[in-house]
Amino acid sequence: MSTHISVPPQALLERILTLEIVRVTERAAVSSARLRGHGNEKAADQAAVDAMRRELNKLPIEGTIVIGEGERDEAPMLFIGEKVGMNAGPQVDIAVDPLEGTTLCAKNMPGSIATMAMADGGTLLHAPDVYMQKLAIGPGYDKGVVELDATPAENVRRLAKAKGVKPDGITVLVLDRPRHASIIESVRSTGAAVRLITDGDVAGVIHCADPDNTGVDMYLGTGGAPEGVLAAVALRCIGGQMQCRLILDSDEKRERAAKMGVSDPKMIYGIEDMARGDCLFAATGVTTGSLLSGVKFRKDGVIETETVVMRSVTGTVRYIKAEHRELAKFHLD
Repeated sequence: MSTHISVPPQALLERILTLEIVRVTERAAVSSARLRGHGNEKAADQAAVDAMRRELNKLPIEGTIVIGEGERDEAPMLFIGEKVGMNAGPQVDIAVDPLEGTTLCAKNMPGSIATMAMADGGTLLHAPDVYMQKLAIGPGYDKGVVELDATPAENVRRLAKAKGVKPDGITVLVLDRPRHASIIESVRSTGAAVRLITDGDVAGVIHCADPDNTGVDMYLGTGGAPEGVLAAVALRCIGGQMQCRLILDSDEKRERAAKMGVSDPKMIYGIEDMARGDCLFAATGVTTGSLLSGVKFRKDGVIETETVVMRSVTGTVRYIKAEHRELAKFHLD
């Protein structure tokens, strides 16, 4: 007796797209990995952009880039507002960071990734390419246990109480930038530890979602708004809390934000404000870091990749280790 499994067309398409976006980040990661350690950030980023755009245009979607490589005048490809896909299938919002950690890749340092997110059309925050204040913690806490407008020290004490530990049992991840000196001082004043990273705040936020393995309880600091939206999609999928505020400190930035639909320049965004509906997130390692292994070019010609892909509606997180033997798909010549 045979059993027939029926999958609704829309669910089938969504399942297919879950795997398809893995292919997109894999291609971008492999293309940029060939330039690891060459000291050329622009070339590595352009290689990732070209590969990601090529693969996106093969997907059965009507896609709009809402988070991209800058705005139309600044980026030759994958600019905000660009249409991608085969112009057939579901309308989707797409956020991309083809090479997060361009400096990490150029210097062959740990933690560079190729990453993208996809969501139902009209559900991702259309954020201008400006700075954003960010606060993130992992899952399992009551809503509002930390707040963006509280001091770093106060947030550490609140989180420690909720976790049932003393402040010295909390570790906060911060981008190593001069602008974060006061945050670092405030966190350390409580006895909590600060872990500094040089680049890569999408991966940094994701670390909060799995403190048992990463040792990171909180992410704090100011980074790019595009990376904030990508990180929000990831936290939608795996759990956690995030609060953000765009830094619109000039008339020009406020005008740009207003054109993208930002009506309140001082608004604090939660995860649901930045990423609603059904979301997919994928990231492939370029250089090996604490989140993912980097691309490996083996002597026998096989290319190895590691990717994490997540979906919000099911809460599923998959780690995909792949061996690629048909290399023409990477267009590496």
